[in-house]
Amino acid sequence: MAAYLDSLAPGSDVHHDGTAVPDGLLRQVLAALGDPRTGRAHIGEASFREATFNGEASFEGATFTGDALFKGTEFHGDAVFEGVDFHGKGDFHEVKFTCDAAFEGAEFAGEVNFVRVVFTGTAWFSYVRFSGTGEFGESTFSGRAMFDRATFEHADFVEVSFEAASELGPLVCESLLDLSGARFGAPVTIEAATARLRCRRTRWDYTSALRLRYATVDLSDAVFEYPLSITSRKTPLSNYMGPLSDGPLSGGDPEVRMESLRGVDAAHLVLHEVDLSACLLSGTVHLDQLRMEGRCPLAPAPAGIRRQGMLPVRWTARRTLAEEQHWRHEHGWSGWTAAPAGVERVGPAQLTPLYRQLRKSFEDSKNEPDAADFYYGEMEMRRHDRSRPGAERALLTAYWMVSGYGLRASRALGCLLAAMATTVLIMMLWGLPESEPKPATTGSVTGRHVVLVTEKPAPRNPSGSLRSRLSSDRWEKSLHVVVNSGVFRSSGQDLTTTGTYTEMVSRLAEPLLLGLATLAVRGRVKR
Repeated sequence: MAAYLDSLAPGSDVHHDGTAVPDGLLRQVLAALGDPRTGRAHIGEASFREATFNGEASFEGATFTGDALFKGTEFHGDAVFEGVDFHGKGDFHEVKFTCDAAFEGAEFAGEVNFVRVVFTGTAWFSYVRFSGTGEFGESTFSGRAMFDRATFEHADFVEVSFEAASELGPLVCESLLDLSGARFGAPVTIEAATARLRCRRTRWDYTSALRLRYATVDLSDAVFEYPLSITSRKTPLSNYMGPLSDGPLSGGDPEVRMESLRGVDAAHLVLHEVDLSACLLSGTVHLDQLRMEGRCPLAPAPAGIRRQGMLPVRWTARRTLAEEQHWRHEHGWSGWTAAPAGVERVGPAQLTPLYRQLRKSFEDSKNEPDAADFYYGEMEMRRHDRSRPGAERALLTAYWMVSGYGLRASRALGCLLAAMATTVLIMMLWGLPESEPKPATTGSVTGRHVVLVTEKPAPRNPSGSLRSRLSSDRWEKSLHVVVNSGVFRSSGQDLTTTGTYTEMVSRLAEPLLLGLATLAVRGRVKR
């Protein structure tokens, strides 16, 4: 043993694969590798694959200039890697830590692998810096998982089991924080500033909270039976040490964006200040129970006047689902957003119930004015759903044209004024008789008994020129007829046959348009 220790010098390689390292031997090896200038162990390549450490294994402050290979190693005492610098590859695949594992302040300059690791005690990764990918896939954290103030370029926690962790973070991940398939067996608070957060098929068994910055969140097929809240933090994350720097993410928009809720049961989901403009919602269960607090914007319809074929089109300002944006773009509507690559398209038949459930969610929270956009979207999808009967679609089209489904006051008032103006013109040209009919009276005297018979001539159609019919006198009379018949339901004016039928149509159509205009104005005022 003495000869072996004498052969070691700072920077030497050490190979102890399959070795049972007794208590105290590791300290002697690290002392022999100590750099006199820094007092820190300086190790080249270290191979402890399938080794066993029976006592405390402390590499505190050491520097690994080569690969650090610990695959299959078992630590039966505390494993201490605090302040260690890993310049090469760090391989901890299938390692078993039966006590605490302390990596506080460690730096991994290269690739590091903690796949299928068992952490029985507390896993301390506070202040750790992963310059490459930090892989923890399929690992088990039976105790606490302390990653506060850790920084990652890419963090992989796919199918990790957090059995007792009550917090994860606050941490910073420059690109992707992947929690897909992970399971949280206790109430947990996750705090992270990350560009993307992927939680596909992630399971939360208790009440949990996600406090995020910058993140685009994919929650597809996630499972939670208790309330799960996702909150966008406007101020930097912090702990007892103070605010946490956002690192390379600084300067961007800290707002959280939801990418997908497909396959999620939203009955216990609460979103606070989360952008839903690109969120995929088809396949979401209990969407009518989704709670949205604060500002949760959806994608707006294209603004301004745009060309649709040969015709100019101006879209009604409203909030829309991302799937409607994709469907309209795919069918050639100008100004709508294209679907990302690989995203399944859905049509009006699938979008109708989504809008209906969102409308119900707002109505249940007594927010009827903001539910109007979802009612409009529901009606739009019904109108474009070719699986519905043609008569229903035609009726919806007429409803849309004259009043915007009872939500667009300007459209309803415009149609009302146009109908009244048309009726006035028809009355002036053909509805009013050429002159007021004068009653003719005839009588006969038989003794002292007098009988008077009065005959009223039928109104005559006007026969003059169009110019003579379009007079101010006839305009005034026509206006009285239209207003009285459309609003007060009675005109009392002698009319021609054409005028009589025109008045009948006016009595049916104009009060309906007036009612739609009143309904739309009421909705606008409540907004």
